[in-house]
Amino acid sequence: MKHITIKDVAKKLNISISTVSRAFNNKYDIKSKTKDLILKTATEMGYFPNPIAKKLSQQKTFNIGVVVPEFITEFYAEIIVAIQEVLIKRGFQILVMQSDNQPETELNNVKTLIYGMADGIIIAPTLDGDNIEFYLKQIKAGHPIVFVNRVRESLNANKVIFDNKKWSFFATEHLIRQKYKKIYHLAAYKNLTVGTDRIDGFKKAMKKHKFPEENYQVIETGLLAKEGMDVVEDLIYRHDLPDAFFCANDLVAMGVIKTLKENGYNVPNDIGVMGFTDTQMSELISPQLCTVKQPTFEMGKLAAELLLKQLDNHNIEPETKILNGKLIIRESSKRPNNN
Repeated sequence: MKHITIKDVAKKLNISISTVSRAFNNKYDIKSKTKDLILKTATEMGYFPNPIAKKLSQQKTFNIGVVVPEFITEFYAEIIVAIQEVLIKRGFQILVMQSDNQPETELNNVKTLIYGMADGIIIAPTLDGDNIEFYLKQIKAGHPIVFVNRVRESLNANKVIFDNKKWSFFATEHLIRQKYKKIYHLAAYKNLTVGTDRIDGFKKAMKKHKFPEENYQVIETGLLAKEGMDVVEDLIYRHDLPDAFFCANDLVAMGVIKTLKENGYNVPNDIGVMGFTDTQMSELISPQLCTVKQPTFEMGKLAAELLLKQLDNHNIEPETKILNGKLIIRESSKRPNNN
């Protein structure tokens, strides 16, 4: 079967090849009636544009790389959906890779995308560490990159981050106002920017409310439910349970609730629990989880828009988008008979 080309379409209509090309590239200098006729005729003849030729002619791959730490929760899945929604409208497709929270894997993923000539990359870093310097060098060399989450506010690059300090402060303050007298923060890893920021917010709330230092502590826990479960098991063994836990994220909080219930404790009658992120599961567990809602879809949307700005103008000044959240009050933190 013969492969139909734009030369065949031009011959059929007795017009120039350049006119057919302008029709397919939606150029302004072609009459609407002529363009419609060309497209209709091409479809009838069974013509399909050659995507490789188009990419070569425009010096673009129309591919955008997205690298995220994990797919365990819907946090990054929702960010990816938003990125795709924005970029598809501009004719791009996204190539998604995950680092499994391993910095080395993340770096290899990014290098693969750069060497594969992706037009731009959106990275949700595993750590705000050594890889960042390599990424900044790539930006300087002309590779458009946008960062999402887990990077410091001072980073001189396009980025979309959440105000973790502020909302960690509000979450902690809620527990204090519920009159809990002993509060532990099960923190994310301290080498994560989101971890240190939430610790700062926690301590700031304690300082503001003059909470006795001996009645609160930060325990580096991690981001997985199993890690929260292990910490609570250890605290039960040492007879050192607090009145309330403020957890690094919803996964950790759900692990905490599960372990407390398995050991005969009632949440919140005996111990209150606060999460962070507001995953879909937070409303499905019992008791429903009190948490901080993060605008994941907006994060992805803004990241895609910042990348498009870079693609349109490589010399644009870096922008930082800092997003706010919302305190979602549910049963897990409501202290009984709190007047």
